[in-house]
Amino acid sequence: MENRPLVPSLLTGIILAVGFVAGCWVLAGALVDFKAMDRYVSVKGLAEREVPADLAMWPISFSVAADTLPDLDAALAASRKEVLAFLNEQGLGQAEIMNAAPRVQENQYNSPNQRPTHRYTAQAVVTVRSNDIAKVKQGMSVAGELVSRGVLLVQNYEFRPTFAFTGLNGIKPDMIAEATRNARDAARQFAEDSGSRVGGIRRASQGYFSLQDRDQYTPEIKKVRVVTSVDYFLED
Repeated sequence: MENRPLVPSLLTGIILAVGFVAGCWVLAGALVDFKAMDRYVSVKGLAEREVPADLAMWPISFSVAADTLPDLDAALAASRKEVLAFLNEQGLGQAEIMNAAPRVQENQYNSPNQRPTHRYTAQAVVTVRSNDIAKVKQGMSVAGELVSRGVLLVQNYEFRPTFAFTGLNGIKPDMIAEATRNARDAARQFAEDSGSRVGGIRRASQGYFSLQDRDQYTPEIKKVRVVTSVDYFLED
């Protein structure tokens, strides 16, 4: 009768021992998993693409001179009329055309005996905005004809032709996918060299899209570039 209390105690001890072993096993597995979380590789993926511009903005700058303001205004109107006629001949008559307010300057006497050629000068800009890049380029190549029509063209760094690409959102998904594939290829090569294999994505950053002219001679061709940063887990 005195040995009976030993049975419950023995069972309790066995249960505690089994629980301890199971707890250690679970803890060991958790530590292994936690350690695996530290095994990853950081790589970058690049995607580049050349695309044609789909919007051109061509400012045509010209100047006139006169001794009175009414004559100056008439000269501006005459030159502007020639510019519009020229654009119509180049097939750009239906393009969006904007006329900026002219910059008028009164010429001062340098000395009592030195009178300026004209009292007033003015510079005006007619800007063409079109999606027809080919016609704009053709018009730019023969714009010198305006001089023979009495239009005094002005070369000004402020008023330069520009070309833009507005379809970036349409190519973003494909470029991001391409950059991600390149990143995974780099991770796979790293994993092979280290005797591992690539697992899932730990963290990813898309990066910024950059849009630049291909070169200074062909601004109508744009180079689109994106770099993604991706962390991949490494597995045995």
